Amino acid sequence: MASQTKDVAAPAHLARIVKDPAAFVRPPHLADPAAERARFRWDDARAWLDGLPGGGGLNIAHEAVDRHLGHGRGGRTAIRWIGKSGGRRDLSYADLAAASSRFANALASLGLGAGDGVFVLMGRLPELHVAMLGALKARAVVTPLFSAFGPEPIATRCEMGDARLIVTTPELYARKLRALRERLPRLAHVVLVGEAPPALLDEPGVHAWAALVESQPAQWTIPPTPPDAPSLLHFTSGTTGRPKGAQHVHEAVLAHAMTGRYALDLHDDDVYWCTADPGWVTGTSYGVIAPLVSGVTSIVVEAEFDAATWYDVLERERVSVWYTAPTAIRMMMRLGTEPLAGRDLSALRFMASVGEPLNPEAVVWGQQAFGLPFHDNWWQTETGGIMIANVPALDIKPGSMGQPLPGVTAAVVQRDADGHVHRLGPGVDGELALKAPWPSMMRGYLHEEARYAKCFVDGWYLSGDLARCDEDGYFWFVGRADDVIKSAGHLIGPFEVESALIEHPAVAEAGVIGIPDPTVGEVVKAFVALKPGFEASEALERELLGHARKRLGAAVAPKSIAFRGNLPKTRSGKIMRRLLKARELGLPEGDLSTLESDDKQ
Repeated sequence: MASQTKDVAAPAHLARIVKDPAAFVRPPHLADPAAERARFRWDDARAWLDGLPGGGGLNIAHEAVDRHLGHGRGGRTAIRWIGKSGGRRDLSYADLAAASSRFANALASLGLGAGDGVFVLMGRLPELHVAMLGALKARAVVTPLFSAFGPEPIATRCEMGDARLIVTTPELYARKLRALRERLPRLAHVVLVGEAPPALLDEPGVHAWAALVESQPAQWTIPPTPPDAPSLLHFTSGTTGRPKGAQHVHEAVLAHAMTGRYALDLHDDDVYWCTADPGWVTGTSYGVIAPLVSGVTSIVVEAEFDAATWYDVLERERVSVWYTAPTAIRMMMRLGTEPLAGRDLSALRFMASVGEPLNPEAVVWGQQAFGLPFHDNWWQTETGGIMIANVPALDIKPGSMGQPLPGVTAAVVQRDADGHVHRLGPGVDGELALKAPWPSMMRGYLHEEARYAKCFVDGWYLSGDLARCDEDGYFWFVGRADDVIKSAGHLIGPFEVESALIEHPAVAEAGVIGIPDPTVGEVVKAFVALKPGFEASEALERELLGHARKRLGAAVAPKSIAFRGNLPKTRSGKIMRRLLKARELGLPEGDLSTLESDDKQ
């Protein structure tokens, strides 16, 4: 239901940040956003790329790596990897082309190729880039997995995506995958990156990266790749049931090229750093593909967040474009500006943020701490790329996600009684929608055709996000239409957490919600009803928290548990998470007409 909002502006102390063209280090690619939106066609982005030789179609890996060799950029550094123990490694575009071709040949030697599921489960290692690009060259379907996932989320995604091969490390294989092999009979091959114990390599289908990949030829001819050929499979959690598998195609590279140029303003000589984990869509689209398509040098830092380390990287590597997450920004804000004193960050010219809405104070803090504001943007796993952004030449209204990029038509809409979509006027809350199609748009939910079809009405993709648009065409995030939990940039489906808790012998039922948190956005809280014979206690809470962390990984598991005699449910037996959240936060409980059972204790 649409609602009128009286004020869509930021507070007075967070007024619009007006851009001065004379202050730009260099003219931005998108100097006149309004004019370019009126002029731009997706064929323009196609003209920036080469396409496969001989009219063989469009392949992401060719545009990201191989084509640069033909333009004399093979010696340019593509990836500068910084290990958590201090090691460093540079890969040129020529190095990356050769290594990814070796991986494509390795897949072929195992009988794998077009359409086969290749999963990647590891942290920020150079081999992750090599495996993803090599698999795309071979026209396999690539699925990145978050390395902090527990065994159950990994197994579920491998089953759904029909994983035939997975690239991981010996440590992750031993801890999380080894026990799943019987459950995954279609997983024929595991490739281990790094020194592996002989006992692991003796297992059927387990290969050492060095032995399998590095001995392969460094040349590979990419087969003809139609633009709509499958490329990437990203999983995103829903509110019920199993995770959703969003299917993408090679034509998405057009959006990666456009957004790298216009939203992130990447130029040839930029040093770029995306801090997103490669197991999530941002880490794939903007940690791997877009910077390589743009031909820049990309910094890859293996270590997790540490403010001092990050500031060292920004200073030492002369990072010019930085793409990070609101959670990290808020953690830096808590430390103040003192750790930045005396540092030379003069190379830094553009900072952007994604993963969840960026609060206005964080935008302004960037200006105070770095001399530059953070530029928020909006997109989803389903959109495949940035759709709405605060681009360099656009004045910033702190708290706004910005304006639609060229080639993107966005609107705030509402459905009428007949189910048709109508655009709403400025200042009115409704559902954020995009006019379909666009190149990086998902082409389906894996095995869920009906669910996919429901996302589109009257030619509009309905995002499930609530938003409003102001008189100047800036979009503002209001909230999710469902109850997916966003924590530290990760989307967490309540059902997945509840399922893990119910596996414990003491748990009869569980309901999971997100609780607002100033640092990570939301933290997961679980409400648990116990089976007869079990009593609530601090010891049992600790045991359940440990069980959930073991099953799901620390990033997904709940941070606290409350015991209830019974959970509020509908007459069909569905736990009413919205009611749990309303009571926890003191919000209106809303319509309770479908409530069957309840226990407020």
